[in-house]
Amino acid sequence: MDVVVTGIGLVSALGTLDCSWKGLLSGESGIRQHQPFIELERRPLALIGTKPTDLITLIREVLTDAVQDANLTLPLPDCGIAIGSSRGFQANLELLAREGRGKKEEGRRKREEGRGEKEDEREFSITHSQLPIPNAQCPMPNAQCPMPNSQFVNFLPHMGAIAAARAIGSTGPVLAPMAACATGIWSIARAVDLIRTGECQRAIAGAVEAPITPLTLAGFSRMGALANTGCYPFDENREGFVLGEGGALFVLESAELARRRGAKIYGRVSGFGLTNDACHANAPELGGGSAIAAVNQCLKRSNLARIDIDFIHAHGTATELNDRHEALLIEKLFHRGVAVSSTKGATGHTLGASGALGVAFCLMSIKYQMLPPCVGMKKPGFELDFVRCTRSAIVRNTVCLSFGFGGQNAAIVLSGDR
Repeated sequence: MDVVVTGIGLVSALGTLDCSWKGLLSGESGIRQHQPFIELERRPLALIGTKPTDLITLIREVLTDAVQDANLTLPLPDCGIAIGSSRGFQANLELLAREGRGKKEEGRRKREEGRGEKEDEREFSITHSQLPIPNAQCPMPNAQCPMPNSQFVNFLPHMGAIAAARAIGSTGPVLAPMAACATGIWSIARAVDLIRTGECQRAIAGAVEAPITPLTLAGFSRMGALANTGCYPFDENREGFVLGEGGALFVLESAELARRRGAKIYGRVSGFGLTNDACHANAPELGGGSAIAAVNQCLKRSNLARIDIDFIHAHGTATELNDRHEALLIEKLFHRGVAVSSTKGATGHTLGASGALGVAFCLMSIKYQMLPPCVGMKKPGFELDFVRCTRSAIVRNTVCLSFGFGGQNAAIVLSGDR
């Protein structure tokens, strides 16, 4: 069964789908120097606004755009959901932890001043109205929350997908994949499975990420993974990645349903490959055997030969290990003239959402027969056909690659509608 894409919602540091696409083709970058947290140093980040946003706001924005783009009317009771995020509500949980720590310290100070413990306990209980997060951004409004003093429940990893299901009135299957930086492609693959197995004829899938938090920044900084000046994928002098916010959601439908309702079609999901290295927590398996297996699996399921691929949207994080590992994989598996680009120099690395953004840009390449440049590249560090400037091309089949911590490997082929 053919599964096609009939709607796209996207937001990145460059803007919505059309703005991001035009910005990419112009070689623009949404990366700027920011200091969102006073306790951490200023560094390059790809923020959507002037300060970090939250996950529910992003999900609502891209979900609305995807549904409108697909020309659908709510409610959609039979629509499946597969929306992932590698960081989920980490920002909200960090805020809760800081709020709780502050209340505890305040209670300790008051006890030292002779005030009663019962009064301290009342002051330490946290309700929605006391949260440093607007009520409108909470997945479960206060009036509906059976345990208003247990806010962490609302920020469990699957609650973003649940919020999306409520927003569109879906009572179908809801999945919330988490596969590190491969989450976006994993989510789309799971939604394709839902449609092909007949569990639903339509699904909304993708990934959204709001990863700019003190803990995330501090953790990646301690690892030495973050860039100091900017993101330069596959460049000889690459420094590391730049964290970015954003996400992309897609309306996926069986080709039969899409054509029956006269929907516009961006392209189809020809196949995907998903494997795991089972090797190391944050480094790829040096031989690349499992990653190669994912790509071969993807091509086989797509009924395509390597020579049939016109464009590769690479993971391209601009880290030393990933870029070298990925370049060797491309050299080994694909023909020498295949065009390669990474868009993280423009959008930053949106972690779990990066594959979803890549899928959207692949579909735009097919729609407009244009290839986006590898923004940030100054001196290529590998002998591949990198897209240095926007170029027109015949784009029939594209591959999007994602590689995540823990050895998660994902590849997906997007093709023009037949």
